[in-house]
Amino acid sequence: MRAIRIEAVGRVALSEAPDPVPAAGEAVVELRAAALNHRDVWIKLGKYAGLRFPCIPGSDGAGVVISVGSHVDPAWVGREVVINPGLDWGPIERAQGPGFEILGLPRDGTLAERISVPAVQLSTKPGHMGWEEAAALPLAGLTGWRALFTRAKLAPGERVLITGIGGGVALFALQLAVASGNEAWVSSSSDGKIARAVGLGAKGGFRYDRGGWTEAAVRQPGMFDVIVDSAGGAGFGGLIDVAAPGGRVVFCGATNGNAPEVALRKIFWRQISLLGTTMGSPADWSAMTSFVARHRLKPVVSEVFPLDRSAEAFDLMERGGQFGKIVIRI
Repeated sequence: MRAIRIEAVGRVALSEAPDPVPAAGEAVVELRAAALNHRDVWIKLGKYAGLRFPCIPGSDGAGVVISVGSHVDPAWVGREVVINPGLDWGPIERAQGPGFEILGLPRDGTLAERISVPAVQLSTKPGHMGWEEAAALPLAGLTGWRALFTRAKLAPGERVLITGIGGGVALFALQLAVASGNEAWVSSSSDGKIARAVGLGAKGGFRYDRGGWTEAAVRQPGMFDVIVDSAGGAGFGGLIDVAAPGGRVVFCGATNGNAPEVALRKIFWRQISLLGTTMGSPADWSAMTSFVARHRLKPVVSEVFPLDRSAEAFDLMERGGQFGKIVIRI
């Protein structure tokens, strides 16, 4: 089969790879589409833990089951599915166990024509989505769901701020917040991205690259009950300034690096919670996919590339030029 492999740091190439054979409990999926995440770029750049080259990256994918191993119901064959990329969460709901892995490293990922995964990772493809949309759902949908509802425990009537709008997780968190009936605002360094977010249901947005944005946010619309961030970095302290008393700041990444010192007095005096989150459990996955089907949500797809132009897709993600998910049609 054809597959995208990262041969060494900085080297992405289309090459031939062995066809997967399902082990006991596994199913082989013939992929129709896959999607990129920042994780794939960090692996390419050599900035991710547990690097192993060559590797087939990719955590997001959707396709058709073409064969199954022993102990798997053969009725799966022929079904259209999406793949839950979080493997072996573990027995404790509040955090993943030591065996937890994300598809795409160390296990081969979805940037290939076929993949073998444990059958428990499969869910029926949402009928209201096309292949590209279904492939864009898993990691962003799962991460956004757990951030908002499992960790931050978003309640009806609360005001939400989602930072760095344009990435897959941020956009899906926006869609989830809007669909749940909450007032959602965004931040960005781009007026165009803010305008597009308003088109998706955001009430408005703030330019975090301009001075005084936190004061403007506190004046209108007011402090935020829940803040979702994946950037960290120097701007993290400003999120404390706009968090309401009893507010929750939930973060799922550090694209801009570690945060500098934050004012602890503001955190304890206003009883603000800082919550880390990563991916989601099988229960989160089930809840997320049910909510998506019920509300007929569709991930925002920014660009679609054929498999043999995957290197261009990686370049686009490195530049940060996307609004939504970058999808590979297979």
